[in-house]
Amino acid sequence: MSRTVLITGITVTAVLLAVLILGLREIRRFRSGAPADATNGSATAVPTIRFVNNPQPAPDFALQDLNGKMISSADWEGKVILLNFWATWCASCIAEIPDLIQLHNKYRRQFQVVGLSVDAGSPEDVKRFVQEKKINYPIAIVSTELQGKFGGVMGLPTSFIVDTKGRIVQKHVGLRDPAVYDLEIRALLGLPVEAKIETFDDTGQVLLANAKNAMELPGVDLSKLTPEQKKTALRQLNEQECTCGCDLTLAQCRINDTSCSVSPGLAKHLVDRVVVGK
Repeated sequence: MSRTVLITGITVTAVLLAVLILGLREIRRFRSGAPADATNGSATAVPTIRFVNNPQPAPDFALQDLNGKMISSADWEGKVILLNFWATWCASCIAEIPDLIQLHNKYRRQFQVVGLSVDAGSPEDVKRFVQEKKINYPIAIVSTELQGKFGGVMGLPTSFIVDTKGRIVQKHVGLRDPAVYDLEIRALLGLPVEAKIETFDDTGQVLLANAKNAMELPGVDLSKLTPEQKKTALRQLNEQECTCGCDLTLAQCRINDTSCSVSPGLAKHLVDRVVVGK
């Protein structure tokens, strides 16, 4: 009986020790960012990053930062830029600040974060916030006019990725995994990157002005139209403004806010009129 207990105890101890070793290996792998061991059947899939196939130049701007220094889009020629629209009252914006600081430090010579605050309060309040958070990249307060040049900033945070030629190649709305930004920065700088790179035509997803390139719109049935009628309908959808208060065309509103309750009805009415030739 005692021998059986001893053998069982040794077996249990060996199993626990093996589990502990495997656990420590996984923790070290996670911290190092290495992929899972392919031999255990849990290999990590290669991530995919996407860039615009028809990039447009970023709007030119010149602003005074919170320290009174002039900053301009022309200052960062040859660098990858992350233009981050944010606000001090935006919880998601605040949550990503440490990640943006880390990225700014990591690729300082070839990459630049620019914080574009949409705060409507006192610049001094924003400046105190920036000092408290130890933000080390330039911050400027922007007007609604400048936001409009980017197609309007409908959600915060909104970050535009600009390549070394000054072209907007991607847009991210909301809080994003910093690993995505890291991969995009490396790819645009020509650095080694373990990711699949795809391109796509911007039909308003990045710059709303490119909604004119879209051949289909979310929630708009164009299937009853002839090719010529479809061309007419899309042109009108890019001309007629939505009345929901967004200050966008019907096409832009459908792309920007698929939950809008106003634009679907207006778009349907427009399409029906085209069908009957009115």
